[in-house]
Amino acid sequence: MTGSTTSTLTIGQAVETLLRDGMPVRFRAYDGSVAGPPDAELGLELRTPRGLSYLLTAPGDLGMARAYVSGDLVVHGVHPGDPYAVMRLLQNHLRFRKPTPGELVTLVRGLGLGHLKPPPPPPQEHLPRWRRAVEGLRHSLTRDAEVISHHYDVSNAFYRHVLGPSMAYTCAVYPDADASLEEAQAEKFDLVCRKLDLRPGQRLLDVGCGWGGMVRHAAREYGVKALGVTLSREQASWAKEAIDRDGLGDLAEVRHSDYREVLETDFDAVSSIGLLEHVGVRNYPAYFSFLRERLRPEGRLLNHCITRHDNAVTETGAFIDRYVFPDDELTGSGTIIATAQDAGLEVVHEENLRRHYAMTLRDWCANLVEHWDECVAEVGEGTARVWGLYMAGSRLGFERNEIQLHQVLAVRTGEDGSDGLPLRPTW
Repeated sequence: MTGSTTSTLTIGQAVETLLRDGMPVRFRAYDGSVAGPPDAELGLELRTPRGLSYLLTAPGDLGMARAYVSGDLVVHGVHPGDPYAVMRLLQNHLRFRKPTPGELVTLVRGLGLGHLKPPPPPPQEHLPRWRRAVEGLRHSLTRDAEVISHHYDVSNAFYRHVLGPSMAYTCAVYPDADASLEEAQAEKFDLVCRKLDLRPGQRLLDVGCGWGGMVRHAAREYGVKALGVTLSREQASWAKEAIDRDGLGDLAEVRHSDYREVLETDFDAVSSIGLLEHVGVRNYPAYFSFLRERLRPEGRLLNHCITRHDNAVTETGAFIDRYVFPDDELTGSGTIIATAQDAGLEVVHEENLRRHYAMTLRDWCANLVEHWDECVAEVGEGTARVWGLYMAGSRLGFERNEIQLHQVLAVRTGEDGSDGLPLRPTW
């Protein structure tokens, strides 16, 4: 690259210069330049100078997300509700090399210094972590309530379109490859009930209960008295209406509350489905100790959550942290099991449902595609784009064993060593 090309450098040329393996899709920019194979079925279109500024000022997934969510970067050949195909292709082939200092100067001059001023991020983006820290201690009751509201209080109608009638926003369990999403979600709740060995008249605490799916299933199918708690006001309101609609008011209750505010004890079982991701690894000891204290002797705890494939504490990527799950933290199942044991719980079984979550996300994306117009009308196109991007990307993560989903079953063993368990699992 010579100095004579500085004034004529196109965006397409810049892209081709930095890609190690060539552009795997057709790329077109607002300056008329192109890159990549002309007969490619999938394509990227950079429509505005603002989109280029997003890419240059926040390299990586955050800049790409900002440009995509704002509509400045458009993907051709896939539906925005399920961009899985293009994400899979780009993850396999889109590898940038680091430019030399001389090339970097030429690129910046050729593309324009004005693009180095960061534009305001899209309205869907949450505050950066340093700003959140100013406004509240991480995983305090106040800050947890705020970030949970950011994600879950989007719109119950939107979630109904994406999640389907079950309103279950956690990994389903597919009894076979051809099972429907609703069948798989019912099987997930029932598997949890079977692992907890629920029986009529027992008391269940479901922490982080969402829209009350577990609470209602346990009350309806097993006759237990179930209490659910959620930090989302919208979820609690929907769950209460569903309980009344199902005629389960004498057995099921959902509170708008932090799980740490539950004062009752002597529960026969505790279920935690999709909560631990929001707790924070540093708070695992307090979390498991608190739940142990809610159980009677021989009471069981089922923890169901997303994990990493190893036990290293790794910060969530910028896109997930800013757009999807602020303050989210993941680690491996080994850390979860060790912490539960250190809190005085006896771990008796664990199971990895990684592939089931990839299938769940596939079906959620299909629902988003089917109900795209209704979802956009409910939350706006930018937010709908966030969801398509996040769910398709998460599907890839589960398929590639970058993230997993583990169920860990533990018991509060009695002082005499009694655990109330059969010699072999019954589920």
